[in-house]
Amino acid sequence: MDRRALQAALDAHGPLARVVVAATKGSAPREAGADMLVWKGGQDGTIGGGTLEWEAARAARRVLAEGAPPRLARHALGPDMGQCCGGAVWLVTEALRAAPPPGPRRLPLGPAPAPGPSSPAPALGLGVRLEGGCLLETVTEGPAERLVIWGAGHVGRALAATLAPLRRWEVLVADAPARLDPAPAGLPLPAADLPALARTLPPDAHHLVVTHSHDLDLALCDALLRRGFLSCGLIGSATKRARFDRRLSALGHAAPFERILCPIGDRRLGKHPQAIAIGVAATMLDPAGAGGLARAG
Repeated sequence: MDRRALQAALDAHGPLARVVVAATKGSAPREAGADMLVWKGGQDGTIGGGTLEWEAARAARRVLAEGAPPRLARHALGPDMGQCCGGAVWLVTEALRAAPPPGPRRLPLGPAPAPGPSSPAPALGLGVRLEGGCLLETVTEGPAERLVIWGAGHVGRALAATLAPLRRWEVLVADAPARLDPAPAGLPLPAADLPALARTLPPDAHHLVVTHSHDLDLALCDALLRRGFLSCGLIGSATKRARFDRRLSALGHAAPFERILCPIGDRRLGKHPQAIAIGVAATMLDPAGAGGLARAG
């Protein structure tokens, strides 16, 4: 459970209901751990499944209106929902007026049909389980890892809009204040001197360098290489990479592109900002990449 996102929703909408996929069996539209928040006039997040989600949201509003205790329900997607998945999903619905404290959480549910095996998605880092009539999960203060997007232009905004909703990373978009208006998806990180900001950030973060200026990109790469990072990607062509390789080497960085990934995205998808974002997201969601760009600083 993302406590920060839950608290933001509570602050904005008041009491709400949370629906979480507690377990699955067979083919299911979302993995265990996927959740959505439902309030009187709206909802956020998704458990997938079309009719499944519509019915779950309707039931969640009833739980919220009645102040009912947490409930566990099993849904057979074929017989109950008329869907072709053929599997089953166990949903936990609870009304919330305050965010639980961070740490391990055990939510009593009472007797319920026992689910079969369930496989959380490793790329998303989700993990809940049903045990002894309880939902077991961990409440975190937001995603465990930070992703900084340097530049709020077309590509930076496309990256933020694609990556922030996944809730896999805390997504921050760094740029000059004027370039952050209107605000992009994720959290804005305004700074007049981006390389100076890069030198102050903790090294346990991922970075995507996509500013409007090649000189600024170079200065950021220099700062990040000196600071350290979990992974780093730089937008650019083979020519830009070759030039940056020479210039960064002259600044004292040995084999910089063994640490920085450039180009980013999937060139087969094209150069449209959203196409670049899709390629980057696929790279970062690949379990083989450990949630990053497979380059350690």
